[in-house]
Amino acid sequence: MFETHLDATYAWLGIALVSVATAGVAAALPATPPPDASGVAHTIDSVANSEYPATAEHGIAAGRIRLTERSVSLNGGGGTAQASIRAPRITPLPAERAGVSRDSGLRRVLAGVPPDAVFDDPEDFAAAAERARSTDHQWRPAPERLTVRRVHYGGVHVTLVG
Repeated sequence: MFETHLDATYAWLGIALVSVATAGVAAALPATPPPDASGVAHTIDSVANSEYPATAEHGIAAGRIRLTERSVSLNGGGGTAQASIRAPRITPLPAERAGVSRDSGLRRVLAGVPPDAVFDDPEDFAAAAERARSTDHQWRPAPERLTVRRVHYGGVHVTLVG
């Protein structure tokens, strides 16, 4: 009456192994989803493709960001996500470093100051944007909000992202 059947022992061992494997897979899954890089790219594209001056902000739930003319990458607790930017030529502002003024001309324009109040002429504005585009865009701490601003100054049209 109390004898163990050999088939039952193998069944219990199989169930135990499947349970351990399932628990291991569940523990390996990230606790949070990857950051929303495609949403950030969509916000940038929407502003940059506009005919008129425009401003938008997008909240970021990530620890680090890397922004180039053609892509945005976010890294957070859920992993890393990257999305392509389809808009024509954006100007990502360089990472703020120690010893570099946080109040650069382009940052002031991004914050809402008219470009003619910051730059002497449209050529100076275009040159500053070109310098910002040519900097090395490394990973940096992500802000809580990303600001995108399309600005027209004379014949110069620039989309600032920072």
